Amino acid sequence: MDDFLNGQTNYIDIYIIPWGINIVTALVVFLLGRLIAKFICRSVKRLMQRSKIDEILINFIGNILYFALLLVVVIASLDQLGINTSSVLAVFAAAGLAVGLALKDSLSNFAAGVMLVFFKPFKNGDFIEAGGQSGVVEEIRIFNTIIRTGDNREITLPNGQIYSGVIINFSARDTRRIDLVFGIGYDDDIKQAKELIEKTMAEDARILKDPAAVIMVLELADSSVNFAVRPWVNAGDYWGVRSDLLETLKVKCDAAGISIPYPQQDVHIFQQEDKKVVV
Repeated sequence: MDDFLNGQTNYIDIYIIPWGINIVTALVVFLLGRLIAKFICRSVKRLMQRSKIDEILINFIGNILYFALLLVVVIASLDQLGINTSSVLAVFAAAGLAVGLALKDSLSNFAAGVMLVFFKPFKNGDFIEAGGQSGVVEEIRIFNTIIRTGDNREITLPNGQIYSGVIINFSARDTRRIDLVFGIGYDDDIKQAKELIEKTMAEDARILKDPAAVIMVLELADSSVNFAVRPWVNAGDYWGVRSDLLETLKVKCDAAGISIPYPQQDVHIFQQEDKKVVV
């Protein structure tokens, strides 16, 4: 009986207690390390915010830094359990290679996300067209970008799809030019129409004086004389001014007796040998 008790005691002293201590230590290292990682990330974010770095870049770097520190914490915790971390690192490297081959599209999106953050073709709040979609940028994440459409839908676009294509940033400049083609009839007075367009634009305070608006005869089309009407406005006023300008020009042209042609088709009916022929 004494031998059995001694054996149990030795087993507890040799295996259970050391392993228990190692497990507790590993948990403490992991929990404490995670807290330290979060603290470091918050501190780095505060420093970048004081430096007035773009919010997108702050969040992006913060996420990468946190996951990198968390990996270090996990390795340190495994080391406390007596696991050979060099072997673990070798396994991670092999697994990383396999995962990299399997997730090459995700890695491509990650690389594209890095390029988007550092070269900054757009920022939060910009209205863009990219990847076949258009909307307001809400967030650039590690693998994708979130945009909000005009009808308040949320679209998640892979970063690789954005960076590999054409990016149109409608908010990159403070001003935008409205390009309208406005047609009048051939029998109408060109000078009168031009003066009416100039007066209409001069009455709208949202249309900028500098750069000056351009009004010119663009082409003599099949059924109309087409004017190119190109006023400059602040980017935020673009759609409002465009809509109001078209409506006001239509109303004023009707009042002034200036016609706005539209496509028409004439049907001629001829009587021939008691048969009607439609041409």
